[in-house]
Amino acid sequence: MDSFKTVLKFLTNQKTTMGYCFMAVVTIGSERIFSVVSFHCPCNRSQNFAYGLTFLLGPAVVLLAIGLFVCTRLWRLCTGCYLNPSKLCPRGNFVGCTKVIVKVLSGACIAPVMWLSVALLNGTFYECAVSGLDESVVVQMFCKNKTPTCQDELPRVPCSKSQLPENENTELLLMLRAQSQILGWSIIIISATVLLIGNCFKNCRSQVSYLQLTFQKIYMEKENEQFELFAENYATKLAERNLKSFFNNKSPEPFPLPNHKVWEEISTIYTFKKSEQYYSTLQRYVECTNLDSPEKQPFMEGEDGTEMV
Repeated sequence: MDSFKTVLKFLTNQKTTMGYCFMAVVTIGSERIFSVVSFHCPCNRSQNFAYGLTFLLGPAVVLLAIGLFVCTRLWRLCTGCYLNPSKLCPRGNFVGCTKVIVKVLSGACIAPVMWLSVALLNGTFYECAVSGLDESVVVQMFCKNKTPTCQDELPRVPCSKSQLPENENTELLLMLRAQSQILGWSIIIISATVLLIGNCFKNCRSQVSYLQLTFQKIYMEKENEQFELFAENYATKLAERNLKSFFNNKSPEPFPLPNHKVWEEISTIYTFKKSEQYYSTLQRYVECTNLDSPEKQPFMEGEDGTEMV
């Protein structure tokens, strides 16, 4: 039993790493399915480039959009910003907002970078796309010291349908695949380097210690978990109260809830300040607000726009 608890605790602590590993496995599997099942290079100069580039970049764009869509930070930052543009940069904290946007984009780019790396290492999409280019530089690069028909037959090389000698066809295919894999490894190396330098820069400029940052991360996870539980519990009670009032044909019992302004205050992005000992916007609100004061009591808003306790 103790061994099971140890393993469970280890897996819980490594859930971010496991999530990335799972994402990598799914990306590799998806790329193989695309390559084998749905991808068929047209082997036509007028279509190769667009077709190959679509399969190479299309899924990356979709993954980027999904990454942005599921990012909580992005929606906390952007919700209501059309009516209140200052939400994007509250209190003139331009540096803090820039950090949040960088975190949002870097998190959303993980899956697209994985896709591009895996797709380029495999080389199938790149071979089709580049073989369809009609640029003189590309043609000279691949067809230098080759037969005169190399330029016309290059788009058919990825499909093994060219009329070139077997040795030239194999050489061209290896050149295309080598370039693709070089680009793939370049993306991996650049991404890893940028990630390492970014983390080092962020930690070096941190106003608090590493252990305190770790504590804040744990606290935020627990606060989010408890918020969902409390929100579900209160929503259930409010629904029961409203239904009971409706079916019993009686006035509802008082049910205080935070007003819109309070929701706005706790929905803003919080960043550490050396002068404050808070770990989230919610904690700062509850500790800095006198909730026992009558004028600070939470209230609901009626249908006519009036505030009601």
